Amino acid sequence: MEDTRKASMEEADWLFRRMVRKFVKERDKILVEGVTLPGMMIIRKLAEQGEQRLGELAGEMDLTSGAITALCDRLEELGYAVRTRPKEDRRAVVLSITEKGREMFQRNWNIGERCISVLFDSFTEEELRQQTEFYRTIYAKLEHFSQSILQLAEANAAGHDKVPQSGREKPAADRNADHYPKKNNYLSY
Repeated sequence: MEDTRKASMEEADWLFRRMVRKFVKERDKILVEGVTLPGMMIIRKLAEQGEQRLGELAGEMDLTSGAITALCDRLEELGYAVRTRPKEDRRAVVLSITEKGREMFQRNWNIGERCISVLFDSFTEEELRQQTEFYRTIYAKLEHFSQSILQLAEANAAGHDKVPQSGREKPAADRNADHYPKKNNYLSY
């Protein structure tokens, strides 16, 4: 049973990482009037909700400050948005949509809907609910993912007899090379 579960977890891991890479690869092929999909999300937010503070926009869209700066540079270069500093807080930067940006959004308002429907339209309501729960669970587990792996690597480097694994201690004897399959079909770190 343990070997079957391990094989299932390895396959899920491989497929998850493959899916993420494929999504990013496909997303990055898309330019709508010179704007990437993340840029289109910004245009949509500006069109629907008005000007946005860059720090808050980056946080809401889960973008780094470097990524939001690059996207804003491109949107300004194309004439779709403009950055300004509010008089009441000169430290802040806000992004506003221009008339040209509003016109571009009106021509392409359905891009976001198509992105969602291409990926999820064929699933039943129950399958969508289950996926949403799975994604929430994985997202929550990613919160301390790097910390957990780095702790394991440090323990390995220190040569500890017991290595923490998912909150449990596993004896060193269980970690020998013969315990794991010779051919690993899924893990490719």
